[in-house]
Amino acid sequence: MSRARIVDGVIAAGVAAALLSAGLSTGHQPGALDPLGYAALVAGGLALAARRRAPVVVLGATAACALVYQAAGFEVPVVAYLFAVYAAVRAGHRVAAVVASVIMLAAVPLTLLASGLPDASQAFTRSRDVLQLAWLIAAGAAGEALRQAERRADEAERTREETARRRADEERLHIARELHDSLTHQISVIKVQAEVAVHLAHKRGEDVPESLLAIRDAGREAARELRATLEALRDDEKNPPRGLDDVPELVRQARTAGLDARLTVEGDGTGVPAAVGRTAYRIVQEALTNVARHAAAATASVRIDHRPGALVIRVDDDGRATVDTAPVPGVGLLGMRERVTALGGRLQAAPRTEGGFRVEAELPVDHPA
Repeated sequence: MSRARIVDGVIAAGVAAALLSAGLSTGHQPGALDPLGYAALVAGGLALAARRRAPVVVLGATAACALVYQAAGFEVPVVAYLFAVYAAVRAGHRVAAVVASVIMLAAVPLTLLASGLPDASQAFTRSRDVLQLAWLIAAGAAGEALRQAERRADEAERTREETARRRADEERLHIARELHDSLTHQISVIKVQAEVAVHLAHKRGEDVPESLLAIRDAGREAARELRATLEALRDDEKNPPRGLDDVPELVRQARTAGLDARLTVEGDGTGVPAAVGRTAYRIVQEALTNVARHAAAATASVRIDHRPGALVIRVDDDGRATVDTAPVPGVGLLGMRERVTALGGRLQAAPRTEGGFRVEAELPVDHPA
């Protein structure tokens, strides 16, 4: 049970006890409606336990209980109803609170007249004692003041988050430009020179040194990795980041490259936060890249399962990994784990008992992004 519910329960019990005590101490003519009046006093107070979850329902319930114990002859202020007005306005239901209060201002004297008071003036005098307009205004004003304060606090927090996000985007683009200016040209030169040297050696019929082949392959790999890094760093509104809708294209590209890749999607994918979708895309991308580069696999399956409160991504392959060979975490696996952990999820990456490798990530879809 949350702390807020405990506090609401304590307040409700306290108000119910206060109303019952006031009813017992108030002098009135005993009648047949006394048991119903006592029950209404207690019920009106206890209803406040649900004021955060259902403020409008509690507003109606406390109003009904107040009218019942007034009709039973208990001259007790409608304290529980005032709490309900405060809770309804704080929750943003101002119109409901105003309409209910107008009805109550008219219903209380009518109820007192119906309960047996001799004239209207006496009924209106007693109704002012149990429900004054000033009390209603104070309760509503208190609820509105707190609601505005909470909204200003939320806006300030949102502004801080937007400022931090904007600064992070600016820094990311700055890094991308720096990487492009400082590394792209040099890596391209290394790659081209190595490829030319290999080509000339083949043309002359000479043996190509292993070191030269290693330089060529390293240059190609570095160029691919740098392009992928620059694309990730430049994700912004002009170049929207990839998400779940782009996963089928990843699978299609894997099939084009010679891997028998299949995609299965289960459940309703609406309402997935953008951050979760981006992370899911990167997990599938990195997993398929690892399959193509390291697994020596013929097939791979990608499964995306939309479950209540979670998105589960699983990528299986039939490569050469076995349970006897412990995987060496590379940069790709570490990056996937960092992305998943940042969203409060979990990642499992290990060989399968039937052979091959499995990457499985579970991401909470209701995690704040």
